Amino acid sequence: MADDPCALRGRVAVVTGGCGVLGGALASGLSEAGATVAILDLRREPAEQKAEEIRRSGGDALAVGTDVLDEGQVRSARDEVLRARGRVDILVNAAGGNVARAKNEGPPFEVPIDAFDQVLRLNVHGTVIPSLAFAEAMGRQRAGSIVSISSMAAIRALSGILGYSVAKAGIDIFTRWLAADLARRYGDRVRVNAIAPGFFIAEQNRGMLINPDGSYTARARTILDHTPMGRFGRPDELIGAVRWLCSDAASFVTGAVIPIDGGFNAFSGV
Repeated sequence: MADDPCALRGRVAVVTGGCGVLGGALASGLSEAGATVAILDLRREPAEQKAEEIRRSGGDALAVGTDVLDEGQVRSARDEVLRARGRVDILVNAAGGNVARAKNEGPPFEVPIDAFDQVLRLNVHGTVIPSLAFAEAMGRQRAGSIVSISSMAAIRALSGILGYSVAKAGIDIFTRWLAADLARRYGDRVRVNAIAPGFFIAEQNRGMLINPDGSYTARARTILDHTPMGRFGRPDELIGAVRWLCSDAASFVTGAVIPIDGGFNAFSGV
């Protein structure tokens, strides 16, 4: 561990949405790098189960039931982690996802505005509220790293997901904005970055990519045709980039959005 430039021993990491497919993988990966991990999730019981899973593997973890859209709850969760572990060094904003009613197979003007608002709040507010709360603590201690989850939907126009695309584009500019602001205040001690996953099969998109018989949908086949590596990503393939961004190895990196997409964004399709 001592020779690992991305080691995180002695640091305290908070992962919102830490019970999800991607958030859970990142929580485990940060623990394996030596960090204490606080699982923040709306679902208290699964959060406790994830924390126990990490502890059984030899790590240190705690669970805090938190609605990331409730500023008061997020600040209370921050204070609980600070009381329990004394500091917060890392925040990974993994809470988010799409909303079924906001997906459109027909014309975009048929998307209900309340569903559009819901997916914006889930992703944008669900990232902004924790980021500001925990950045405040990081500023006081003059150290910290925030990593949010963007998407290929913020970079490329993907059919059927208007609200999700707009929300993730919002996370990209928020990442750059907060990175610049905090760097001007605290220098290189508090950094803000994001990763932009390509296509990973998770709870929110499984129905769009996998048929009931386990075969790929037409949309999934189109995605793979436009992914030079020719496959979907695995959740554990996000861990290396996030560990790097959270570690001293990325000490001069802030305001970056790192694609992890098997080449999808680099390929024109031709």
